[in-house]
Amino acid sequence: MTLHDDATATLTAWTPPDAEQAELREHYLKHLAQYPDGMWRSCRPDHVTASALVLDQSGSRVLLTLHKTVNRWLQLGGHCEPGDTTLAGAALREATEESGLTGLVIGAEPLLLSRHELTAGGCRGAFHLDVQYLVTTTAGTQYVVSDESHDLSWFGVDALPDGVDQTVRDLVKSAV
Repeated sequence: MTLHDDATATLTAWTPPDAEQAELREHYLKHLAQYPDGMWRSCRPDHVTASALVLDQSGSRVLLTLHKTVNRWLQLGGHCEPGDTTLAGAALREATEESGLTGLVIGAEPLLLSRHELTAGGCRGAFHLDVQYLVTTTAGTQYVVSDESHDLSWFGVDALPDGVDQTVRDLVKSAV
């Protein structure tokens, strides 16, 4: 099974929590049906990405990255890569690479979907069709800041940083 096949199967099997998420799922599935390269950053106008909201073991703190390109606090995640075979695997790879945390555990299915236009970087003007997963830590919470971030930090689920995007707030609310 290819990553494209896994994304189609994952989204087809997923039960959206509301009508807005159901509409997004249908958009994602139409995109995948129309674009054989729909998983890759070179696909325009949209491409599928995978992200992870990392919660600590207690479920009371979330790890966010101050993303280097957009200079905003976001969940971890990004573009799929040729070695990825599943969307969940891509989200877990991104969370591990961007945080340095090991022993992360990913949820069995997506938490939410988020379609957003890119306003900076090499994909400017394209849209990410982000498939968002919940990831929890199983060990220590000592992270390592990657090249993709200005900073990483743990925030209380009820104490997110000022100016955090509403999509991140919605993701945290869905997770807890």
